[in-house]
Amino acid sequence: MPLTSPVSLTQIPQNTLYKKGDVFVLFGELFGRGYVTGLLDQAKKTGMEIIGITVGRRDENNKLRPLTEEELAQAEANLGGRIINVPAMAGFDLDSAEGEPTPTDLLGALTLENWETEKLDWAHIEKCRQIGVKRFQDAVAKIMAELEGMIADGKNVHFAHTMAGGIPKAKVFLVIANRIYKGRGARHMSSQVLLESDLGKLILQNFDEVSANTFRHLIEGSAAIRARIEKSGGQVRYSAYGYHGTGILIGDEYRWQTYTNYTQGYAKMKLEAIAEEAFASGIKATVFNCPEIRTNSSDVFAGIELPLLPLLKALKKENGGARAEKIWADCQALLVEGATIDDVLQKIADFQVSTVMEPFYDFNKWPMPNSQGQSDITIGTSTEIAQMHKDAKALISDYLSVLVVEATGALIFGEVANPSAPVLWLNHDVVARQINSAG
Repeated sequence: MPLTSPVSLTQIPQNTLYKKGDVFVLFGELFGRGYVTGLLDQAKKTGMEIIGITVGRRDENNKLRPLTEEELAQAEANLGGRIINVPAMAGFDLDSAEGEPTPTDLLGALTLENWETEKLDWAHIEKCRQIGVKRFQDAVAKIMAELEGMIADGKNVHFAHTMAGGIPKAKVFLVIANRIYKGRGARHMSSQVLLESDLGKLILQNFDEVSANTFRHLIEGSAAIRARIEKSGGQVRYSAYGYHGTGILIGDEYRWQTYTNYTQGYAKMKLEAIAEEAFASGIKATVFNCPEIRTNSSDVFAGIELPLLPLLKALKKENGGARAEKIWADCQALLVEGATIDDVLQKIADFQVSTVMEPFYDFNKWPMPNSQGQSDITIGTSTEIAQMHKDAKALISDYLSVLVVEATGALIFGEVANPSAPVLWLNHDVVARQINSAG
């Protein structure tokens, strides 16, 4: 059953499960300023043993390989734990039978003139998809075999799924993506045109494999460990990161809204369905729909940071004291002389109540395609606010992103002890309360 309204986390939960010596497994490699760093910090504070995996690397012939000794040492230092060095790259865009073209190779024939009408060989792509899925499942089986010897009976285990993305490396797509996600005026391109093309259909399939189906492979692949742990008195939990819009302050009330066009949205809904199915069968698996933040991967989407800025209002609304005042002062210091936080929030308020944006606040129509007007106002507002800062590399949205990562990490860590639902929304109200309480 598809969700018809968001199920929100309303109380700040406390960890009542994990203790020193329990095991935290990061299912997805840790890169840059990702969301999982907040959850990982909570596990480390609790004294859990940290185990990670790697997506591997590609050699000069695009063949997948494990990490070298040097790469492994660097990755383990970055993680703060041990890494099982079995390459678990998700997706099938670079998979094929020996000597045959990969799906990415097929995209080499696409140009800016023909990509909308060019047809792909779907029978061949399906063969590649099956090869990619089997490769990934085989990697998971090897990973779980190694994990078996690393997790003692009676330990509580948390599997944190972080796999997302799946855009094939096709030159033509870089130009298309720039127009869809950053194009205004004559440079604007409809996201729907992409999704209706064979290129778009391939991208959506690969998103499904990377962002959603890997969660199923994780849950199914760890069944033996889960059974042994539960039989010996421990418990196993699974978490995953979703994005399906969030509730933020629009006027004086919290309302669901979203970034448009969120092309990965279809895969995120599939991820939710996998969690619901697992939860219904007694497996504690939860997708946490977090506020969108600025990360290395989200920076391609111009305007994705706009819904983050009203968190400043939420911090004051949710019993904000000295902590909220300090955050406001820190953010004010990032602006050029003569610009104020109130000026920034007024720009956001004008953007939110515009007749262009109103149709996009319908939860049941998500993910909606972009439109010329919506792209123009979103990208325009984002540009105007960026110009109010002293430094383009030190934005209020960067500052708030760090706080949100910390807060959601604490909320997820507390909630997974006894999760109330398979899909939960972490809206700005509970995030603001968590940030204020940590001050």
